[in-house]
Amino acid sequence: MGLAGGTAPSLRIDGVSKSYVSDKFALDQVRFQARSGEFVVLLGPSGSGKSTLIRLIAGIETLDSGEIAFDGKTVAGGGKHLPPEERDLAMVFQDYALWPHMKAVENVAFALRRLKMGASERRRKALEMLDRVGLATHAEQYPNDLSGGEQQRVALARALVAKPGLLLFDEPLSNLDADLRERLRVEIASLTRECGSTAVYITHDQSEAFALADKIGVLHAGKLVQYSTPEALYTAPETPFVARFTGLAGELPGCIESWIGDETVVVRVGDTRIKA
Repeated sequence: MGLAGGTAPSLRIDGVSKSYVSDKFALDQVRFQARSGEFVVLLGPSGSGKSTLIRLIAGIETLDSGEIAFDGKTVAGGGKHLPPEERDLAMVFQDYALWPHMKAVENVAFALRRLKMGASERRRKALEMLDRVGLATHAEQYPNDLSGGEQQRVALARALVAKPGLLLFDEPLSNLDADLRERLRVEIASLTRECGSTAVYITHDQSEAFALADKIGVLHAGKLVQYSTPEALYTAPETPFVARFTGLAGELPGCIESWIGDETVVVRVGDTRIKA
């Protein structure tokens, strides 16, 4: 899959496969590329392979075959496997994954420990980021004293504070109510784009995918069945599964009656004939 203009992709997934059982692939020859700063959403039902793929990108799991590269540098594949801490990425989890014994500001500042800056500078940057997610007044509170939405904002601040090259989101809004999901969705989109990081976000929620994505990859049974802009996905779903799963099209039973040239057919649907 080439990129126009010769721009090197920030993230390249090339023929990635993973199986947990010898005769069944969790992922089968998945390929896509994302430019620097793009927001990619991987959409699919439970069991489609999206969680496996994001864990492979993060370095939490090892792939069976294929290659994963960041900014042209291989991080997995060909006998190489860089651990997560060496991949210049941050991850926002579904269950927040905050340190319960640390205050909100300490949780955020913890992400800066690998950078060469003093404790006071780490705290200042952590407070700034908490302010940006609307939690400046909650900086000294522990996670157990925060609501689910507030904990997710702390997790988002922690992911963004070090300005990683790649941001991974593992269904971060699925535990929240619909109202809060809508508000945090807007914050995630705007803050991630301000940060300039490339983002990969997994969800089974079609409306979430269309609201957030520059590109959407639809996964089904371990295969990437379409990778395109939301507009292209809407106007031209490439398989019946994509049309069904994204809820963009109804289905009518019919049969092809005849061909007109090489690319047009006459389809009979009930008593109606349609050129398609």
